[in-house]
Amino acid sequence: MKTFTALTLLFSCFSVVSSTASFARNLVSNSRHSPSLFGVPRGGGLFGGGKDEKTDDGATATATESKELYPALSKEEIEEWMEHIPVYAVTDSNGAGVVLKPENDTSVFYFFLNPMQANATLTQLKSANEEMDLKVSAFSLGKIWFNLINNPEKEVILKTPGAADSEGEATKGVEYRLVPDTRDLLGARMLLTMSPEDGEKMKEAGSMTPEMAQAAIKKAMTEATKFNATYNEIPVFTIAQMRMQKQPADGEKGEPITLLPMYFSLQMMVSTWQQFMAQAPADVQGVEPAINLMSIHDLVEMMQKESEIDWRNVVLVPTSAEAMVGKKEASAAAVADPMATMGGATLGDV
Repeated sequence: MKTFTALTLLFSCFSVVSSTASFARNLVSNSRHSPSLFGVPRGGGLFGGGKDEKTDDGATATATESKELYPALSKEEIEEWMEHIPVYAVTDSNGAGVVLKPENDTSVFYFFLNPMQANATLTQLKSANEEMDLKVSAFSLGKIWFNLINNPEKEVILKTPGAADSEGEATKGVEYRLVPDTRDLLGARMLLTMSPEDGEKMKEAGSMTPEMAQAAIKKAMTEATKFNATYNEIPVFTIAQMRMQKQPADGEKGEPITLLPMYFSLQMMVSTWQQFMAQAPADVQGVEPAINLMSIHDLVEMMQKESEIDWRNVVLVPTSAEAMVGKKEASAAAVADPMATMGGATLGDV
């Protein structure tokens, strides 16, 4: 049974507005050679209708014309599918999670996709609890998805700081909150609210001006119909035309496997698309990317049903370890294996 340390303190949620203006300008500025990255139909390529729920005949990229249905994934397969994705949380020196009590009698535990947000929480908690030995620990999203995030009735042991394990109290109903990167929340809202007309204006201007960025942010913050919560609405992005190939392991025979990549980071996806197009033949340089956007919860729900999409040939792409840690000196081993520090190992204080 898991043990958690309970803290009673006021904990404020993160604001999505933080640094969003510069992010919006940089994102679209980086995409100025493909301004159609915004204002294109969302969801038409893989997940059905976009904003107006219309679909294009034959648009489903991974299904055959005969509408072949692939079998649903089991919970074990989904856990394995997400196993390599790191999430971060504040724990004590023994790896016990720190449960917060922000209001009333609720008990809340936060997991973060961005380690910098986890470190910001660590700094805040340390300033109010100097006597506690706290750290940021990394965990596997696959191992906690069904076991914790979607299992609020799981029984855990809560104890006050400094108390012995024997003094802990068994409880249920801890609310587990998965917090996305605020920049990707903004990006998801912008994709939902930027119209083809907005995209044409950017094409004409050549890049996003500060005025366009402010207008786009205002529209995203006031008109988006999804991704308005600061937790448990996790956007996942993909471009229907993008593929990556998985080569056979050393010593194994067989053909490479073609995979559809899905990204938690919109900016990483845009950068990858630009690299892809830079190496593409001249006759396809003008291809417009068919961006698809969905929440990870909706995605997992779809994976548990028969589907025209073969989810076994879809790969979830984490942000690189170097980008996540935010330090140039991140080791080559960590970059190659972002899970290398999991299992309770600390990422260190900022």
